[in-house]
Amino acid sequence: MSTATLIIARRVLQQIRRDRRTLALLVILPATLMSLLAWIYSDTQMFDRIAPSLFALFPFTVMFLVTSVATLRERTSGTLERTLSMPVHRIDFIGGYSLAFAVLSIVQTIVSATVVLWLLGLAIEGSLWQFFAVSLIDALAGTALGLLASAFARTEFQAVQFMPAVVFPQFMLCGLLVPRDQLPTVLEKISDVLPLSYAVDAIKKVSAGSGSIGTDMLVLLAFLVVFLALAAVSMRRRTA
Repeated sequence: MSTATLIIARRVLQQIRRDRRTLALLVILPATLMSLLAWIYSDTQMFDRIAPSLFALFPFTVMFLVTSVATLRERTSGTLERTLSMPVHRIDFIGGYSLAFAVLSIVQTIVSATVVLWLLGLAIEGSLWQFFAVSLIDALAGTALGLLASAFARTEFQAVQFMPAVVFPQFMLCGLLVPRDQLPTVLEKISDVLPLSYAVDAIKKVSAGSGSIGTDMLVLLAFLVVFLALAAVSMRRRTA
């Protein structure tokens, strides 16, 4: 890991620390949404059935949104252009942002999992470490996809517009609304190439204490690497 990567990561963390609204969105919102869900289903067993899937959805969505907007802001403000005019490679910029948001993802995962498991009482049959690991990789995949999406947007509004185009189809096909093996064949095949599907599958297996999550985790990690590589290749040095 280069010095430039660490410097960029520290700068991003300092910026987000000063932006309290973004910090609250990253750390508090997923746990708040899960608490609201538990309140809605307080008199039923529905919460225990759908909470694991939504626990995978919320961090992925929040990290995608914040990362795509924050990265685009770097480009439109000229910060990216100034940074890359120095002896810094694109991979350093991507690595710095990935490292910064990885730290935030860890904090988000700890806060959300603590609220869901101990305050809201969601029972899981599998390992707590596996639950944390899946949640963290899920949030990092959302971060990587947000970095990639930011390369194709020209304004922050366009970055936000990518969310319904990129996240909503995954929400509908990840197995939350209908089990994936009960989807029409074409939609099932599409769901097989969406990262959120594997996050939901893994978190369900951990919650139920059944099945191995090794394959799901490897696929999520592969998505993470591919998204980061494409983000580095697609990044423009100058603002259009």
